[in-house]
Amino acid sequence: MGAPTATPTGPQPDDGEVVRYAVRDAVATVTLDSPANRNALSRALVAGFEAALDRAAADRDVRAVVLTHTGTTFCAGADLREALADGVEATARTLLRLLRGIVAHRCPVVALVDGHVRAGGLGLVGACDVVVAGRRSTFAFTESRLGLAPAVISAVTTPRMTSRAAGRYYLTGETFDATQAQDAGLVTVAADDPAAAAEEVLAALRLCSPQGLAESKKVAAAGVLAALDATGPALATLSASLFASDEAREGMTAFAERRPPSWAR
Repeated sequence: MGAPTATPTGPQPDDGEVVRYAVRDAVATVTLDSPANRNALSRALVAGFEAALDRAAADRDVRAVVLTHTGTTFCAGADLREALADGVEATARTLLRLLRGIVAHRCPVVALVDGHVRAGGLGLVGACDVVVAGRRSTFAFTESRLGLAPAVISAVTTPRMTSRAAGRYYLTGETFDATQAQDAGLVTVAADDPAAAAEEVLAALRLCSPQGLAESKKVAAAGVLAALDATGPALATLSASLFASDEAREGMTAFAERRPPSWAR
């Protein structure tokens, strides 16, 4: 599972919806709309996201799904308070199910990112078929700095990344930009105008037959899906054991208190 978000769960939008859904020109747009907690993977957000994926799968007029966000953060990772309340392993398995839902979806899923992506949010990026990121986007696997590891999300990010990039960014926890994410294999296109770049991809997808898209997606995503199914359950268990460790408690306490953890030099 990804590391926790830095911000506790905040107020929701006025109508209580934290995921928006709209269809236009054969494309379903799913918008993460919980900026008060940096689109953390709360119960409400995951449930809304899964419901949106189900709606898109059931609508035979939908050719592609766009995953985007409001606010300056695409997704900050797990909601720590809920994870501790529900049980970390249960939360990790919920994330595993969500990632599989993206990878195995009948439609190509295009991420349109124009903000920060941290920890579990990188799992969403790794699960998508095409990722377009704006130049202001930043990325970080922050888990190692908290006494954790990018456990569950590695099932969808490791198959995408070069081994050298995974080695560097998993281990150091450092922040990298959209161009570096493209070089690493996490991002398809780093663009000055991400909305326009995403629309180019969508225009190409609209020229494809529904059957051609569905079957081609199966071929393209086969390796990621196989890795997810083969390693996911064990990684969820690993995630839970790490969260329960003394080092993780120190790391998360230091993070919340905005101080260096005891091991930092």
